[in-house]
Amino acid sequence: MALEVGVKAPEFSAESDSGEIVKLSDLRGKVVVLYFYPKDDTPGCTQEACAFRDLKSRFEEAGAVIYGVSRDDIRSHAKFRDKHGLNFPLLSDPDGQICQAYDVLKEKNMYGRKTVGIERTTYVIDRDGAIAAVFPKVKVDGHAEEVLAKVREIAG
Repeated sequence: MALEVGVKAPEFSAESDSGEIVKLSDLRGKVVVLYFYPKDDTPGCTQEACAFRDLKSRFEEAGAVIYGVSRDDIRSHAKFRDKHGLNFPLLSDPDGQICQAYDVLKEKNMYGRKTVGIERTTYVIDRDGAIAAVFPKVKVDGHAEEVLAKVREIAG
């Protein structure tokens, strides 16, 4: 089921690249940017992560925190973070439970082979824990700026 603006964001608990456990319920009072991406250190995912990295201070000024989510493990996340100087947490979802709750696992067709993977999607969750914006099938170019504009609108 696709999540729509206005519905309560699904609760989650996940380990971050630093080993910290992040729970959505602990983030109440902040605007949360939760972006789902397919794989650490691939060209599109690196470009997207670096764009969020470069705008992090502007997101913070607007009262928002950024979290990247993929099915990669903590070691992979830490390596990706260190290689590109990422300054926000990456959450590991190895069993795909968060991805499933946020409806980002989609069937993909690569060279005639069908697989299930993460469809690049970003959610903005408001201070009360409700979905404030959904960006499905994200195109990387300009995406972080588009999300920042929406966060500023939400933050008022």
